[in-house]
Amino acid sequence: MNSLNGVRKQEVEAANAARRVKLPDGTLVSAIGQGTWNIGENPSRREEEIAALRLGVELGMNVIDTAEMYGDGESESIVGEAIRGIRENVFLVSKVYPHNAGRDRLARSCEASLKRLGTDHLDLYLLHWRGDVPLEETVEGMERLVKEGKISRWGVSNFDSKDMKELLDVQGGANCATNQVLYHLGSRGIEVELLPWQRSKLMPIMAYSPLAQAGALRKGLVNSPAVMEIAEAHGVQPLQVLLAWSIREGGVIAIPKASTREHVLLNASAGLIELSKEESVRLNEAFPKPAFRVPLDVI
Repeated sequence: MNSLNGVRKQEVEAANAARRVKLPDGTLVSAIGQGTWNIGENPSRREEEIAALRLGVELGMNVIDTAEMYGDGESESIVGEAIRGIRENVFLVSKVYPHNAGRDRLARSCEASLKRLGTDHLDLYLLHWRGDVPLEETVEGMERLVKEGKISRWGVSNFDSKDMKELLDVQGGANCATNQVLYHLGSRGIEVELLPWQRSKLMPIMAYSPLAQAGALRKGLVNSPAVMEIAEAHGVQPLQVLLAWSIREGGVIAIPKASTREHVLLNASAGLIELSKEESVRLNEAFPKPAFRVPLDVI
């Protein structure tokens, strides 16, 4: 799929507009967003990556996720160019290094990200993973950034159930908007405890790498008979089935990376796919969730 005609484009936009996820404060965001890990690492692809991100927004994938870590800030710079003139249509997310998550360093990191992104505020700011800075200090800093208008809300990434429960015991910790973790058909450990717990708190999951990273694991998923046959039945690509599966039950914001227009079109069109109960059962049987709690899977 290299292009969309006008009718098809409207259909994709409508599907993504309908498939929204509600944040704790009531804000609605697209269930399929755009990740930017590894974007900005090859200068020769800069214009193509910018065009891909802008197309994604046009097709209703309004969440764009980046981080100060990605390409040492180059990802944020590319996102900044991509959203120029359309900032009001984007739900902008960035992440801070754990070692920058304390008091003054948090504020400086946020300012640097805002400068690279060419904006005066972030819609969501995440602690990239848990480090040595006490959670109390990070939460205090995040709340201060909210009061200053630098960020609209904050959250965390790569937190397991124990970490999340500890976070909510911290003063102000209940204001956490989301937890971004690895989640795809081949990595379902969060379904045992973390995902149900967050749903009970009305706190969505942000799923990074919902298509699994390229390699043996992804190959095993897309080449499985279950995925291939379901894709054929819907007239779509196997990777689109994986993306549709990740958002099948709501409460999950999937942020696949797409650095080309072709991949953006495929991701956006996955919003049209409605898996039947029988298809979901078949995928569950082919790739079952763990029978018991396992450590959080990370990349």
